[in-house]
Amino acid sequence: MYKQLIKTNQFRISLFMGILSLFCFGLSLFRVEFSGTRHFLFLNWNLFLAFVPWLFTMILTMSLHLQKSRLAVFGMLGVWLLFFPNASYILTDLFHLSHHSSMPIWFDLVLILSFAWTGLLFGFLSLWNLEELMEQFLSKKVITGLSVFLLFVGSFGIYIGRYLRWNSWDILHHPTRLMGDVGDRILNPFDHTRTWGVTIFMGLFLTMLYFTFRFLRREREH
Repeated sequence: MYKQLIKTNQFRISLFMGILSLFCFGLSLFRVEFSGTRHFLFLNWNLFLAFVPWLFTMILTMSLHLQKSRLAVFGMLGVWLLFFPNASYILTDLFHLSHHSSMPIWFDLVLILSFAWTGLLFGFLSLWNLEELMEQFLSKKVITGLSVFLLFVGSFGIYIGRYLRWNSWDILHHPTRLMGDVGDRILNPFDHTRTWGVTIFMGLFLTMLYFTFRFLRREREH
């Protein structure tokens, strides 16, 4: 594993993301110790779910055998897509901020933003990895369009998770009910204005962030 990380130039990124994750975990433990409550420990689970899509793309990046198979690449893409919304979902945990908390609101703001930032990075890094993998099958223009589409799909997933309370694994546990909720919102969009309001504006926000990072990254490479 270590040799593959070095070979694919992913070691420093992996180390950096590990440090950020440990920092977030440390903040959550500090809150537990200082406040005597476990209120925000769930952020660690949310961050783990944000880590999953990055893990899948890392596996693909390090496996030349899998990269040669379109079936494997697009199969992994399907699994990746189920978990991708979790990377940005932590942003909505800002809803939990309260003046009546056992900790100062400024600390909880720093705590949630730290988790949200790390989760976003996991998501963006996984999308960068995915773009590089797709270059062997698709043109750059198609890949750019696909990235925008996936960011909006992820935003729709955020709505499903936050407001309808569906999880990534519910596609296996309750597929009929889940697809019923999704299908109703697609077939009757004007009956679900909040669904599409959240999807469109969150999608625009994530697209702005992602392409800002992508632009700055490529400018530095040039």
